[in-house]
Order: sequence, then structure tokens, then C-alpha cells
Amino acid sequence: MPEAPMAFQALQYQFAAHLRDPDKNAVPEDVEDRRMDIYRGLFFRNIENFIATGFPVLRTLYSENDWLALIRLFYATHVSHSPQFYQIAEEFIQYLRDEHEPRDCDDVFMLELAHYEWVEMILAIDPHEHDDIEVNEGANVLEGAPVLNPCLQNLAYRFPVHKISADFRPQVPDQQATYLVVYRKPDDSVAFLELNAMTARLLQRLELQPELSGKSQLTALAEEARLTPETVLEFGEQTLKDLHDKAVILGARLIT
Repeated sequence: MPEAPMAFQALQYQFAAHLRDPDKNAVPEDVEDRRMDIYRGLFFRNIENFIATGFPVLRTLYSENDWLALIRLFYATHVSHSPQFYQIAEEFIQYLRDEHEPRDCDDVFMLELAHYEWVEMILAIDPHEHDDIEVNEGANVLEGAPVLNPCLQNLAYRFPVHKISADFRPQVPDQQATYLVVYRKPDDSVAFLELNAMTARLLQRLELQPELSGKSQLTALAEEARLTPETVLEFGEQTLKDLHDKAVILGARLIT
């Protein structure tokens, strides 16, 4: 009895291997190639369409042949670790980071751009809800403890990924890092803001020490930067208010 299941499993492996890389793996015996061709096209098109949809800017940077060759490499060589269809984009990021050998047609910012587009995607489906957060929306963000939007990524890149397009393809990193906060607003739209290094560090502090008041955070930030507290407080109070207005900060918790 065990021989039948083992034979079927072997056939499944042959079937899957051929679909992933038909140039290197023959069609399973007793399976008509005409029928296999339907599966070859269906599986590959599904994967390609999902990645093209998830990485629209990256897609515009390639010719049709170069793009399909990239997806074919991913499809044929990457071993995915998740059965969830929506996680294909994350698997693609892992492939680009750990396995892909850059080709002449690949831009040097390829991975950073792909990561930025992936972040936009995952924030759109992030299960956190703004209404689940305990926060006083009208509280003073300087005297209270500022509460960050739960659907947020504080990011730093070597390239200005938010500006890249088919007409703007920088070939060397900027001298200064590009700081971006990408977040989902209460109306469920995904937005981003370009930050300076000081504001990016402030957001990092708010995430690491959410119990501190806005004023305490700014005072500590001044000490880190070796600036006078008065200078940072003046800049920081307006920055906290602006981040609150844009829903990067949802409000504050009162400190008792």
C-alpha cells in the first residue's frame, strides 16, 4: 500500500519542478505537454501579475523581456517558506536581498526601491486598527506621552526611493540618507513623509520609550545631539504638532 502514495508524491515533485523551471525539468511521464502548457502559463502569469501589481514602479524600469526574466529567476530558484499568496511580495524581497545576482539591467537601488514599495503594501493590509489604540486625540503632545500611529514604518535609505521613476534613476547613493515615515491614515489610505535625521530619531525614541512625555523626549534628544534644550524644544514642539496633524502621531496619553 505505501508504494502508491510515494509514487503520487514523486509525481507531484516532478510536476512542481517542471512548472518552476521547464527548461531544466522534463514534463512528467504520461502527462501530455499540451495540458502542461496550460499549467505553465497559468502558474507563471499569476506570480508575475502579483509581483507587477505589488511593485509598480520597479516594473516600469524594465523592458518586457528583462522583467519576465527576473520573475522567471525568482519563480525557478527561490524556495518560498509561506503558503500564503499575499506573502509572495515578501518572498520576492528575500530573493532580491539574499539570492539574486545583479544583472546589467538591474539598477543599484533595486532592493531599496522594492523594499519601499513592499512597505506600502504591508501597511495597507496591516491588521492593527487605529480605534484599538488608547489615546486622547486632543491631548497636549508636549506634556503628554505622544502615541504613534500603530500602522507605521520609520525608514532610512541610501537612495531617494520615493522619487525614483523611469525618468529618475540615480546611480550613486546620496551623501545624506533619505528618511521616510510611511504610514496608514485613519481613512485607510497609505501616505509618506520625508523627514530630516532629527525627526526620524524623534520617532524612533517615541517607539522605544512610549511612556515619556513629548517634552522629555525632546530634552533627551537635545542631549544626544549636544544642542541646547531650548533650541530643540522650539523646533520639536512644532514638529510634534505637525506629526499629530498628519496622523503620524494619533494623540497622547496623559501622564499622572
